[in-house]
Amino acid sequence: MSDFDVIKGFAFDMDGVLADTARFHTIAWRKIADEVGTTWTKELEEGLKGIDRMGSLALIIAAGGHENEYDQTAREALAEKKNTNYRELISKLTPADILPGMQNFLDELKAKDYQLSVASASKNAPFIIERLGLGDYFKAVVDPASVSAGKPDPAIFSAAAAVLNLKPEQVIGLEDSAAGIKSINGAGEISVGIGDATVLAEADVNFDQTADVTLNAIKNALDKKIS
Repeated sequence: MSDFDVIKGFAFDMDGVLADTARFHTIAWRKIADEVGTTWTKELEEGLKGIDRMGSLALIIAAGGHENEYDQTAREALAEKKNTNYRELISKLTPADILPGMQNFLDELKAKDYQLSVASASKNAPFIIERLGLGDYFKAVVDPASVSAGKPDPAIFSAAAAVLNLKPEQVIGLEDSAAGIKSINGAGEISVGIGDATVLAEADVNFDQTADVTLNAIKNALDKKIS
């Protein structure tokens, strides 16, 4: 694991880290689950975190045992319907929807000249960043369609370091999903998990909530782990 002093950049997941857009995903996906006849459960909801659109749809269809009922064309239509519903919901986002502590953390990183990128499984990430008023903080938003595989594959976090022209060991990734933590670790970056530490047990550093995340808190946690 890298020493904190070599860190030059941070890669942020979107949902559950910068804003609570996960609740909108839940609303939109639950409508699709009802349409295909899959019972919605907390386990299914948790399993969708960090997974891309078509992967999430596949999980919902499989959870109801409907794998043979929807061909690729039908699946694409369902995914588009979900996205239309989701975009209508997120169009109402404002800077007031930034999660607690994240605005201050971004200001702190910007003041200290860290390079920042977004590594989100959502193709709507640029639109959300715009709605939150955070466009000036991030050098790039990685397009999930441009990488070889979605989370937990490391491709998206590898790309999030590459767009900053940084080596993986120079980057810290922040995530709220187990799939995202696996992606960060697989990319060779330091992983910061935000949320239930039992779910995010593979993270290098854990915080219960976004409000707890500061540069000093991350540094102190890493120093303690290395020592």
